[in-house]
Amino acid sequence: MAKVISTLFISADGVAEIDPDWHFPYFDENMGRAVGEDYDSADVLLIGRETYDSFAGAWPEREAAGGDDAVFAKQLGDMRKVVVSRQPLEFSWRNSELIKGDLLDAVAALKADAGSKGILVPGSISVVQQLLSAGLVDELRLLVHPVAARKGRKLFDDGDMPYHFRVTATEAFPTGVIRVIYAPRAAPGKVGYADVTDQVPAGS
Repeated sequence: MAKVISTLFISADGVAEIDPDWHFPYFDENMGRAVGEDYDSADVLLIGRETYDSFAGAWPEREAAGGDDAVFAKQLGDMRKVVVSRQPLEFSWRNSELIKGDLLDAVAALKADAGSKGILVPGSISVVQQLLSAGLVDELRLLVHPVAARKGRKLFDDGDMPYHFRVTATEAFPTGVIRVIYAPRAAPGKVGYADVTDQVPAGS
């Protein structure tokens, strides 16, 4: 079964709506490598309408220009791109298609496709929020920037129940960016203060 992997640039205070002013100063070869690893893990991109418009408005031209990022641009163009939108779209970027039917049903079908290596969800905050709520995200890959953005849309919306994760990998970059890979886990057993008093510092 293919994994659904969410990959996001995010600020220390949880903002995942990227502002170039606080994002690009921290982009270096380490972050580029991490991004490359994320994209190499999948052969399907699942993206929201806004993310698609942003990607389609830039990467085909970069591929055609043949610059330093042309190889990556071609990789994106060659990938299957499944777009989440409530409105019909006309696609100019190759290998792009509109999601069919209900998002959750469609993602479950993508996960069950034996021929798929993986499904990557870059950005696309609203899509990630729906998939997290439905328990369909297998990995959450965050590149946490050492900045409090203080404005912008956050990854985690309000809800009745917390999400619990286990950390599967971490890496600190010289820029101060921390790469964290989470996988969902069941909630731990109920614990109160009385259960941890033996862990409280004894003092000197």
